[in-house]
Amino acid sequence: MSEPQDVPIRDESIRLGQFLKLANLVETGAEAKPVIAGGLVRVNGEVETRRGRQLRLGDVVELAGQAARVTDEASYDDNLPW
Repeated sequence: MSEPQDVPIRDESIRLGQFLKLANLVETGAEAKPVIAGGLVRVNGEVETRRGRQLRLGDVVELAGQAARVTDEASYDDNLPW
């Protein structure tokens, strides 16, 4: 698995299905449902089958060898000069 990419969120939590789309791990919300139900998604190293699972800052989501970490939008630094 690769190093998790940081994906900032605006609120304190986000649902797993929404996060998969936000992190570009799936293309659509509809695609997230069978992927999650099929046991292909891990949250913090454990298989997660609940699409509505609430993710919090620091949680790491893995799918198909890719990983994304939930981060705070305020702490996000995209290294752009503006």
